[in-house]
Amino acid sequence: MDSIPVGKDKKKSMKQSMLLCCKLFISESRNHAALDSIERAARLNPETVIVNKFEDRAYNRVRYTLVSYVAHDSTGSPIYSPLQQTVIAMAEAAYEAINLELHSGTHPRLGVVDDIVFHPLARASLEEAAWLSKSVAKEIGSRFQVPVFLYAAAHPTGKALDTIRRDLGYYRPNFMGNQWAGWDQPEELAEKPDEGPRQVSRARGISMIGARPWVALYNVPIMSTDVSAARRIARRVSARGGGLPTVQTLGLVHGEESMEIACMLLEPNQVGADRVQNRVEMLAAEEGLDVEKGYFTDFSPEMIVEKYMSLVSGERD
Repeated sequence: MDSIPVGKDKKKSMKQSMLLCCKLFISESRNHAALDSIERAARLNPETVIVNKFEDRAYNRVRYTLVSYVAHDSTGSPIYSPLQQTVIAMAEAAYEAINLELHSGTHPRLGVVDDIVFHPLARASLEEAAWLSKSVAKEIGSRFQVPVFLYAAAHPTGKALDTIRRDLGYYRPNFMGNQWAGWDQPEELAEKPDEGPRQVSRARGISMIGARPWVALYNVPIMSTDVSAARRIARRVSARGGGLPTVQTLGLVHGEESMEIACMLLEPNQVGADRVQNRVEMLAAEEGLDVEKGYFTDFSPEMIVEKYMSLVSGERD
């Protein structure tokens, strides 16, 4: 997509207010040449900024946090964001450098470009985030021939990400009982994706693309190799298991001597990290296990806006 001409003062105003954030999850963190290629693609458009990168070697997964503005037409409808061009360029680099059949890790995944989620920041709206997610999904589906499933605000009925993943077998390890390796799903999907073909490339897999209000990711280390205990704890922390509302969890192997309770806080202002930490510690104590202090894998929305503005200001100086 080519950039539309935007006046200097108007562009500066947009960069300060109408912002969208993209979290791009790619199934690779051990192949540094592949990551270098993806990051070179990200730098092709200086109007998009990488404000954070989170790598996890055990999970063999990386997440880039990107920010840019969204522009509108005279009626106020969104028509352009540099994020689209950047995300597509990064996806292309990822598909060229990574083969899902050769990938293994302790975090579930269904594709090379496994998940793309857009969040509104500052004065942007969820509708704008949904518009961009659908535009990106359409291009990934048609250009790279990858099946794409939309979720949350990007889906016509607001279908939940975990529901789609559960239907596709995302949560079932296929290697050593606790890891994911290669592609072991059918090559033709039973359910028609929202974009792209029903046929799956074993090298590229599937992509999930959505839009939602801010979600916090918080991981709590457990000093144990007992996978069953970690999974029991994870379930009892989650809303699905009768634990904390709006919290989703996974109990995952993390290195040779530890596990992690990986948590998605869907409403972090209502149920935050302190409550999650306390519940994990209580349940772990019942299992006779030690717990370390958890950690967020990304900055807060306020910090992301601040870092974006700082980086953009630095480019102008």
